[in-house]
Amino acid sequence: CAELWRERLLATLRPELTLLVGTYAQAWHLGKRAKASMTDTVAAWRDYLPAYLPLPHPSWRNTAWLKRNPWFEVEIVPYLQARTADILAS
Repeated sequence: CAELWRERLLATLRPELTLLVGTYAQAWHLGKRAKASMTDTVAAWRDYLPAYLPLPHPSWRNTAWLKRNPWFEVEIVPYLQARTADILAS
């Protein structure tokens, strides 16, 4: 489906920020720019701004991932909150 409508839809919507949720979305959008693992890609989140923000998939299964990667809640969550507020305000 994406081959038929994706480009036209994005051209119409012109999103300010695309959340790349999980490995598949990151691979699709970033291609060779994605790192070797989802964790590495999310850790390099600043490399993909301002268009993309890679995130882990929200799942009860990622609780352990969040505990192993406390930088996510310290760095990325506040950025996402502020960026979302900026987008909504504009």
